[in-house]
Amino acid sequence: MEFRRVRALRGPNVWANFPVLEALVDLGPWKDSPSDELPGFNERLMRWLPSMIEHRCSVGERGGFFERLRRGTYQAHILEHVTLELQTLAGTEVGFGRARETDEEGVYRVAIEYEEEDLARAALETGRRLCLAAIEDRPFDVQDEIAKLRIVAQRVCLGPSTRSIVRAAQARGVPFFRLNDGSLVQLGYGARQRRILAAETDRTGAIAESIAQDKELTKSLLRAGGIPVPDGRQVTSAADAWTAACDIGLPVVVKPKDGSQGRGVATNLRTLEQVQKAYQAASENWSRIVVERHAPGDDYRMLVVGDRLIAAARREPAKVIGDGVHTVAQLVEIVNCDPRRGDDHATSLSKIYLDELARDVLDAQGLHADSVPETGRTVLIRRNANLSTGGTAVDVTDWVHPEVAARAIEAARIVGLDIAGVDIVATDVSRPLEEQGGVIVEVNAAPGLRMHLDPSQGQPRPVGEAIVRLLFAPGDEGRIPLVAVTGTNGKTTTARLIAHCFRQVHPTVGLTCTDGIFLNDRRIDTGDCAGPLSARNVLTNPLVDAAVFETARGGILRAGLGFDRCDVAVVTNIGEGDHLGIDGVDSLEKLAKVKRTIVDVVAPKGYAVLNAADPHVAPMSEKCPGGTIFFCRDEQQAALAAHRERGGRATFVREGEIVLAQGAQIWPLCRVADVPITRGGGVAFMVDNALAAAGAAWGSGLSLDLIRRGLTTFGNDFSQLPGRFNMLRVGDATIIVDYGHNYSALEALVETIAHLPNQRRTVVYSAAGDRRDEDMIRQGRLLGDEFDRVILYEDHYLRGRASGEIIALFRQGLRDGRRVAETYELRGSLLAVESALEMAQPGELL
Repeated sequence: MEFRRVRALRGPNVWANFPVLEALVDLGPWKDSPSDELPGFNERLMRWLPSMIEHRCSVGERGGFFERLRRGTYQAHILEHVTLELQTLAGTEVGFGRARETDEEGVYRVAIEYEEEDLARAALETGRRLCLAAIEDRPFDVQDEIAKLRIVAQRVCLGPSTRSIVRAAQARGVPFFRLNDGSLVQLGYGARQRRILAAETDRTGAIAESIAQDKELTKSLLRAGGIPVPDGRQVTSAADAWTAACDIGLPVVVKPKDGSQGRGVATNLRTLEQVQKAYQAASENWSRIVVERHAPGDDYRMLVVGDRLIAAARREPAKVIGDGVHTVAQLVEIVNCDPRRGDDHATSLSKIYLDELARDVLDAQGLHADSVPETGRTVLIRRNANLSTGGTAVDVTDWVHPEVAARAIEAARIVGLDIAGVDIVATDVSRPLEEQGGVIVEVNAAPGLRMHLDPSQGQPRPVGEAIVRLLFAPGDEGRIPLVAVTGTNGKTTTARLIAHCFRQVHPTVGLTCTDGIFLNDRRIDTGDCAGPLSARNVLTNPLVDAAVFETARGGILRAGLGFDRCDVAVVTNIGEGDHLGIDGVDSLEKLAKVKRTIVDVVAPKGYAVLNAADPHVAPMSEKCPGGTIFFCRDEQQAALAAHRERGGRATFVREGEIVLAQGAQIWPLCRVADVPITRGGGVAFMVDNALAAAGAAWGSGLSLDLIRRGLTTFGNDFSQLPGRFNMLRVGDATIIVDYGHNYSALEALVETIAHLPNQRRTVVYSAAGDRRDEDMIRQGRLLGDEFDRVILYEDHYLRGRASGEIIALFRQGLRDGRRVAETYELRGSLLAVESALEMAQPGELL
């Protein structure tokens, strides 16, 4: 059982509208070994992973997958379910999977939903080893393997704080990207994006954060604003710490001046030894130490988001309860077995550690790690109540007095934080602070949200939703207008024309296409940029107000889409297809399904702009979540006419004029002859491209005047549309440069030049090596039927073929050509073009 290839489809794809891992699995010797024919296999698998009883599978009910096992199912299907379950047991609950056999016996495509790619890959490999162990009746420590996967999950998954914000954003329809391996996340696209880093936002000021880190400065500003704070000062030595403690009055708190998450904090210190030890411990990691008065009462954390108090929790220090049997160390170990406790902030609680500070706290209680406390005795492990040092939290949001909430909000405003964790010490938060001597001891930037999301006791609070409300106004999903364009031919022209229309209303339009990535007229990347990575590069750019993406077949198959949803999806055509025979796409029906991916993710209020005349494109309308705009030169075309009868939108040509229509209502746009790319209306496939672009602009909400202006001001020269039926004169010869590279494109070109007056015709032609033999032979035959002189060349696009193989296939087709009289075979496009220009005769079409 081997993986020939594993791909991460990070966006909507041919399997689903969310990320999946796609593995090409060779079952090898187990290809003919269904589960019911392997002795003991089912029993081992169900014993190792009993929780898979929840998998309904195709049976449609609980226990459905186990029923499939008993009936007998193939190993690829089993691997799918095992990998899903391992991810779920590791902490990311996923449930979608598919396994489909390829044309090669025993080789399957397995698609598995994932939240985190690294975890999914690790689970897939673990699943393979588990299946093989079950087949071969070998031992397999499932719990140990799950523990390893949980470690991976803790390392790669978003932490609770960031995850809660991302999930709240997703529930609002706001898209997101992880920008690094940590907690830096982009919410929204382009100019409408916001960024978060855990519970910090792109509007959390650096100055405010700096103030919050300086505890003494924070206290002075709060005191000046009338906020009750404890007395204290910075100290320079252990002796100075004790002097300050005596001056302020015992008990005291010793803590770093610029610390965070409770690290280095020691509270309720009453003796010289305690104060000096706390100073020494803190000074090992921090240079500036503060001593302040210890306020009586409990430790409360108030979460302020914007101008609202969203949640409040009473934090309790790490502790264990004696049972008269176990030592303190053993009690700590028992508490740490709680699955909610982890080694970092990826879990709702943190583990308790018996470090030097903990031993000092135990010593003050007359205990040590090997002591056996009596039944019911509460043993403190820490004096401070931070979750990061093993503390717990009880939700008290509903008990907070309005005046306490007001002081917390004022404290956040004084420091300047948009999101703040305000630490209060008070005996009772249901009474004003001033009544009870309560104080605000800290104001924290980037507050942890764990205690509010999953409190040890009490009601979880929707803090992620509150932060998303702060970032995005009601109804704002952080999206920019987005159009995706796919098809066999015409994608680049259509995409560039739509982008040209958009520029009339959007200051910066991002365009990705075969020619590169563009921000308006500025090309920021070269080469073929019609894939998902290029789309993501545009969507992460905060300057971009609208986006148009050429979306090629290869990118969809290799990595999925670079966006989760589009406002308009344009499918120009399928025609005779292209790249058939690659990645299992060996028919026009399968190619159409790949291209349909962009239609599947149209927004409910968006449109699919579809070629009504293409039998593989028009039916995509049925799968579109939004509306449909059909386009076709012939208004009588059956699908288009029926669509209009139902009140649908369409764009077509009537009496030489491009029109928009909805039902029986007609809006004339402009004459076809006035659209430069059509060259007076003589280039039929360019008319199709213009119709598709007009439909996309209409579906995007552009006015008729703007669409008309866009169509009539977009040129067909090398500056605006390079390599797309550019026409020029060299001496007395007519030159056409076109990017046709498949049978449909060549056929459309031949149809167009048939109307030109030039009697003698020469073609310089090639194609990439990843086309089927029969497709190249057909192109060669068409070249031989339509041109007098054929100059073939090979360049660097061999794509797995031997040198000379492409030309040989074209030559095979040329032998049947009815017209060709001269053929030339050259190496390199530049030499081929130079040779053709040298041979060109007056009046010739090249």
